[in-house]
Amino acid sequence: MAISFTLTIDCADADRMMEFWTTALGYKPKDPPEGFDDWCSYFRSIGVPEEELRGGCTAYLVDPEGVAPQIFLQEVPEPKVVKNRIHFDLRVGGGLEVPLAVRKQRVEAEVDRLVGAGATRLRTSDEEVADRYFVVMQDPEGNEFCVS
Repeated sequence: MAISFTLTIDCADADRMMEFWTTALGYKPKDPPEGFDDWCSYFRSIGVPEEELRGGCTAYLVDPEGVAPQIFLQEVPEPKVVKNRIHFDLRVGGGLEVPLAVRKQRVEAEVDRLVGAGATRLRTSDEEVADRYFVVMQDPEGNEFCVS
């Protein structure tokens, strides 16, 4: 049996990251539990220390169709200092059965859209031997992800 999981992203500004990742993935913010205006209010009610909340907010993002894992954006005091050890691969090209020229066009259109949403393009991997094409990018806080 597969284990359900939440992907947690440490960040400095959960609101900014929520705006970016909802745009990038088509996710939506998850409503806080009934009776609470936001997740911070809920966490305070169950005894999470204020220093862990940093006075800021946290956010959950969910797949509107309920299929993909939820994402937890957790504000932390320390900055990102090294390359991610896990990352998103946003698969928009259609897979190897789609002609390379079409995949490149789809990838580039998505890269342009994400740059408009606050991402940064780092590099392109265009390996004709393997018939691969992907772009390595960074979200607004410098976390790497790929578009293929």
